[in-house]
Amino acid sequence: MLKKLLNKSSDYLSLVKFTHTIFALPFAMIGFSLAIHLMPESFSYWLLLEVVLCMVFARNAAMAFNRYADRKIDKMNPRTAIREIPAEVIQPKSALFFVILNAVLFIATTYFINPLVFYLSPVALLVVLGYSYSKRFTWLAHLILGLGLSLAPIGAYLSVMGKFDIIPLLYSFIVLFWVAGFDIIYALQDEEFDKSQNLKSIPVFMGKRGALNFSSILHALTIAFIVMAGILGGGKVLFWIGATIFIVLLIYQHFLVKPNDLSKVNLAFFTTNGIASVVFAGFVIADLFLL
Repeated sequence: MLKKLLNKSSDYLSLVKFTHTIFALPFAMIGFSLAIHLMPESFSYWLLLEVVLCMVFARNAAMAFNRYADRKIDKMNPRTAIREIPAEVIQPKSALFFVILNAVLFIATTYFINPLVFYLSPVALLVVLGYSYSKRFTWLAHLILGLGLSLAPIGAYLSVMGKFDIIPLLYSFIVLFWVAGFDIIYALQDEEFDKSQNLKSIPVFMGKRGALNFSSILHALTIAFIVMAGILGGGKVLFWIGATIFIVLLIYQHFLVKPNDLSKVNLAFFTTNGIASVVFAGFVIADLFLL
């Protein structure tokens, strides 16, 4: 019984690509740390847990809904046919129940944080769930994905402060353009399939070379907002060390992927960006509290 439960849990963790939490969660911790740095008396381990749970529940709902919405498309795509729903490891109804459960848990958790994040929680869900249908209508779907993940730093900040501020918003813009940029790189793998299914994406709209150029522009904007966050936020030496590492890794991924060679897309997508996110957050948080 225990083995069966563990196997099923593993299936759901795979369904939502739980390891990809590494992209947005570090930025949520930046938003949380920015607020605690301004108002140390607000810190509690319970509040920290609530913020992390909100991240997990919202992301679980978004990813599972994406897999549910795309189940027929995924079944036709050789690259995605092995995913849990088209492979019949998880049934569509079970996946939809998982979405609803996590959405309810997300909203319920925000209720215990403060009124503002509770009132905004349906809006956040609308954004992160709405992404799943965006590629049927617009080639800007990558930016909608980035927008969904960009809610992490400002949402964590609001959980503590209960009000908006410019610095966490700058970090949200960093996430928006960073995620949209690397999602374009990842989408290069499905350019021909997306064309055949009349799905929208930057690679379909611009071709591989144009998509990589557009991704570079978005990542240039990412760098600009990092610099702005450092200057306006009074970043010290550790911030700029972390920023330099992040920027180098950001640029490095563009040397890994070429229009005629997509063999290193996964290295650029997960490994490089995962390391960049964790390292940058570590240095930014250390800069706030150690210097």
